Amino acid sequence: MTRRDPAEALDELKAVVDRLRDPEGGCPWDLEQTHASLVPYLLEEAHEVADAIRHGDDDHLAEELGDLLLQVVLHARIAAETGRFDLVTVAEGITAKLVRRHPHVFGDTPAGDSEAVRRRWEAIKAEEKAAGKGAQAASASPLTDRLRSKGRGQPALAAAMAISRGAAAAGFEWDDLDGVWRKVHEELDELKEALAAAAAGGDRRAAEEELGDVLFTLVNVARWSGLDPEEALAGTNHRFLERFARVEEALAGDLGGRGIRELERHWQAAKAALRAEAAGPDGSGADG
Repeated sequence: MTRRDPAEALDELKAVVDRLRDPEGGCPWDLEQTHASLVPYLLEEAHEVADAIRHGDDDHLAEELGDLLLQVVLHARIAAETGRFDLVTVAEGITAKLVRRHPHVFGDTPAGDSEAVRRRWEAIKAEEKAAGKGAQAASASPLTDRLRSKGRGQPALAAAMAISRGAAAAGFEWDDLDGVWRKVHEELDELKEALAAAAAGGDRRAAEEELGDVLFTLVNVARWSGLDPEEALAGTNHRFLERFARVEEALAGDLGGRGIRELERHWQAAKAALRAEAAGPDGSGADG
């Protein structure tokens, strides 16, 4: 860790971004960017931060947080160029929000535990939104509005879990897990039919919708089972790449023209090797 003044470091970053966006001598690529064009990069950087956290890599995490911070500074600069808001507006806004939503720290409202803090946070958030609407007519679907808001800023899989939890809390729920599994099989059958229709020249969009239904129902299986689908899929991605790398190494990087049986044989060997390594020399685990 350095002991440099954080404000000085942030000012330096802002100056670099300002230079990149300078119409006279700035970077052509950076000058072409807009809020919309940067969305894929913003999401990518956020996911890379999460990946670094999952793997406990501090150096990688510091780097990825820097990339994410760049996105914040860059978006603020783009907005400042047309006088809409700037980095100061962003910083002041989040500071005021944090103070406002933590009355147990910055005020005299008691909070017994973290759950009480969470409930108070949500209540203040709802009050802020209601005040922001002013004299507008009350929504005819307030729960839907809240669920839409929860899902808006998350990856689709995490958003599905948030929406599912909210709907279930309101009573829109199966009687038991068996009911969820019946729905999974029903959606799978519908997906197979839609894919067959698409293969015969039908609507591929319909097949995509059915795939979404299958995934959403599996998210409900995860919710009923106390599992995190986002973490589960991230783990599968990681394991797949570890095994695939072993297959590549075994074939000296030459996968072309290989039959599926040969590839599967190397895949199973890679899987077994990784499991043995994780178990450790005495089979009691990596740390055993």
